[in-house]
Amino acid sequence: MNAVAGIFDEDARREVKELRGELEKRDRDVDSRILKLDESLKNIGIIQLLNQIEQLNAEISKLRGQIEVLANQNEQLTKRQKDFYLDIDSRLRKLEGLPADGAPGAASPGGTVVPAPAAAQTGAVIVPGPTAGAAGAPTAAPVSAASRDQELRAYDVGSNLFKRGDYLAATRAFQIFMKDFPSSGLVPNAQYWIGISYFNLRDYANARSSQETLLKLYPDSSKVPDAMLAIASVMIESGDNGSARNTLEDIIARFPASDAAGKARTRLAQLRR
Repeated sequence: MNAVAGIFDEDARREVKELRGELEKRDRDVDSRILKLDESLKNIGIIQLLNQIEQLNAEISKLRGQIEVLANQNEQLTKRQKDFYLDIDSRLRKLEGLPADGAPGAASPGGTVVPAPAAAQTGAVIVPGPTAGAAGAPTAAPVSAASRDQELRAYDVGSNLFKRGDYLAATRAFQIFMKDFPSSGLVPNAQYWIGISYFNLRDYANARSSQETLLKLYPDSSKVPDAMLAIASVMIESGDNGSARNTLEDIIARFPASDAAGKARTRLAQLRR
């Protein structure tokens, strides 16, 4: 009986040992799988991080390229602006008394160069039209060809600045012109373009005041109907449509054959809609 029990104990021990070995092997397999899974998860995180870093680097390179382009454009713009203001300064110095060199500018049969009337457009930037005949301002005493050339060049400074859209500089140039050549037949024109410059800057108070000054000081000027049209535009921008209609009707009544009268009729039709 004891021999049988001993044999049973030995078999049991062997089976337990085998079972333990199998369990230990399974534990090792599980640990190995867990370790591999953990490494895989870590690798996935690293790959995603590397992808994000690569994307960020690409965006940074793109931004650097854009910055270089903008820096180059800014440098060119700065140079252009510097050259532009050097030109303005040079021409204003000539305005203030230095003799002007070069051949005389083109003149009308009356000896003056005057831009054609350009009525103020509601809410729009206004640009001078082509040259036309002399304005109906008080005539000046005869002057030399050199003085006439200097006068025309001085006026052209303001006109060119206006065409470039630099309305503040144009206003200053026209004011200097009026101060240096107070008897010029172009003074009413300069006064008119000062008002239009203020209009384009949306400074409606000064725009209207400038045109009213023209009407008061130069009532016989050919710029009067255009100045009145500009005043009507200021009234429209200010919401005073009633006064604008009265002014437009006054233009049509007083200057029926003028270009300003034609524009006044169009503006009236728009206001009545």
